[in-house]
Amino acid sequence: MPVKPPRPRLPSLNALRAFEAAARCESFVKAAEELGVTAGAVTQQIRQLEAWLGFPLFRRLAQRVELTEGARNALPKLTRGFDTLGQAVQELRAGHEGRALTIAALPCIAQLWLSPRLAALQAAFPGLQISVSAMEQPPDPRREPHDLALFYLGPEALPVDALTLGPDMILPVCAPALARTLTSVGDLARATLLHDAVWREDWRRWLAFAGGIGTIDPTRGPSFSLYSLALDAALSGSGVLMGRMSLIAPHLRDGRLIAPFGDAMPTGDALTLVLNSQASAHGSRREIARGLLETQAQSTQIALPQSPARI
Repeated sequence: MPVKPPRPRLPSLNALRAFEAAARCESFVKAAEELGVTAGAVTQQIRQLEAWLGFPLFRRLAQRVELTEGARNALPKLTRGFDTLGQAVQELRAGHEGRALTIAALPCIAQLWLSPRLAALQAAFPGLQISVSAMEQPPDPRREPHDLALFYLGPEALPVDALTLGPDMILPVCAPALARTLTSVGDLARATLLHDAVWREDWRRWLAFAGGIGTIDPTRGPSFSLYSLALDAALSGSGVLMGRMSLIAPHLRDGRLIAPFGDAMPTGDALTLVLNSQASAHGSRREIARGLLETQAQSTQIALPQSPARI
């Protein structure tokens, strides 16, 4: 009778994952960030894999590491293997009818745009579980599959299966009491400018748009690591925030924030909803996407001054 040979013994799966990520990212630190572990843990896993194989996978240089030729040749197959494994797990999860619909979003979008809409979505889709993950960069669908993703994207970065919810627009906003002291762009020279750490160039861009770049220092004022913290400071009257219309619209409508100067400046990006096109994606993702698109259309009607007040 035929004898089926046993499968070859494999090294630790965690060690292989650490090597594949480090080789693909060309950095132990970036691999650690992707895997959610420390750089030391990645280093240890790779050393264990090298010990199991009996030869090095990286050349340790003074300021960096470099793949050996054999490791470089093996990397594409390992990457395909982990991608295939991830897709198989997603298909396994998709077979469970009660699984949650997953949404990845930029942290400020998750907090300020998506969160207020979740109650209405759950009322419209009773029984549907929704899981939200905040992340700084759009997920790679092969390694971090989500049913929907919400990010600001430029036209060059739009995937095929994406819905544009509206252009990204910026303009200064502040509490009503502070707004009464700002009659022209020049008055910003004596106001506290509030900055988001990631979008710190927004003030420079808007001042160039409004004609105040030569007389006002766009770098002056405190910086916040979370946009929501900068927004809280603006709401409390601590300064003037360069607001993103999609995130501050509710506060403009209820009067808690005022836009003392005119037209918002387009950044060139758009608030974008990306749909997972894989077969394993949640069956309700398109209905949820349509619901989010409708709520955005209903929230964009805000009266603003017609033009910026010049210096």
